[in-house]
Amino acid sequence: MAWLYLVLAGAAEIVWMVTLKFSDGFSRLGPSLATVATMAVSMALLSLALRDIPMGNAYAIWTGIGAVGIAVIGIVFFDEPRMALRLVCIGLIVAGMVGLKLSSA
Repeated sequence: MAWLYLVLAGAAEIVWMVTLKFSDGFSRLGPSLATVATMAVSMALLSLALRDIPMGNAYAIWTGIGAVGIAVIGIVFFDEPRMALRLVCIGLIVAGMVGLKLSSA
């Protein structure tokens, strides 16, 4: 169950990052409230995951899910660069997360 919490926490991190972009520097109420709410959800789920997953692994995977997710969303929906080096680096983050998962019992 801890790994499910961690994946959901990472997904919430992706959502709050997108809503943060739409908040326009916290000047738009709806997206700003959504950002704060999904930040809280992400932290709550991360705290549940930390009951069973080593702190270093959980944090690295949580941030990795967010980083990879938001990079992919940026490429697909916000026309961010699709350079080969960028894609390789995203792949390396995924490889690191897989390695950390495999190193957690």
